[in-house]
Amino acid sequence: MSPAKSNLETRPSFSVVIPVLNEAHRLDPLVDHLRQTAGDEPVEILIVDGSADGASIRTVTRGDVTLLSAPAGRARQMNAGASAAGGDALLFLHADTRLPPGAFRLIAKTLSDGRYAAGAFDLRYDSERPLVRFIARVACLRSRLTRIPYGDQAHFFRRDYFEALGGFADIPFLEDVEIMRRIKGRGERISILPDPVVTSARRQEQEGVVFCTARNGAIVALYVLGVSPGRLARFYRKHR
Repeated sequence: MSPAKSNLETRPSFSVVIPVLNEAHRLDPLVDHLRQTAGDEPVEILIVDGSADGASIRTVTRGDVTLLSAPAGRARQMNAGASAAGGDALLFLHADTRLPPGAFRLIAKTLSDGRYAAGAFDLRYDSERPLVRFIARVACLRSRLTRIPYGDQAHFFRRDYFEALGGFADIPFLEDVEIMRRIKGRGERISILPDPVVTSARRQEQEGVVFCTARNGAIVALYVLGVSPGRLARFYRKHR
């Protein structure tokens, strides 16, 4: 089925859904970044806390932000945010990721093109280490060859298309890979924009660039081979 065009061909409205867990110190600066990036574009921001006590969202001081709680797990949190969203386009953003200038204009242009069902951005890390920068370039090449961008590349969808998909699968891990594989399995196209998002390299710095990259690659390969997300989630937690 080819994705039908929607009112994104005129002036879209955007809903940015941000799943968080223990990210309190990042949220006000992230809201400021999104408002600055959006300019005069109509953008709704929804922050979905996976903590039972809402520890992260209780620290948000910026106005005009929708604060929600949901059971922990990115898939459940993002689906909860999408259900509450009112925008024509949905952008799923990690709390430690920043969008490129003009991101919303680029998304609107992409989603108004009937060839594309969904999209994401190229990736850059906030590190000047040559090895980290090289890993980001490899990640961009991988996503372009496989057409399966990861969640830290800021997935975006037309709202009606996302709803027709049934949202993210209710799995504890790799929901970003699963939804992109599902789209590909339907024979539909995924756009990867060359303008990079900038995401934190904290995990690579803490765990070691080579180890982190090799582990993550092995996890995705095992998932493609049929290992369950639950089992892989346990493996990931054990080897963090």
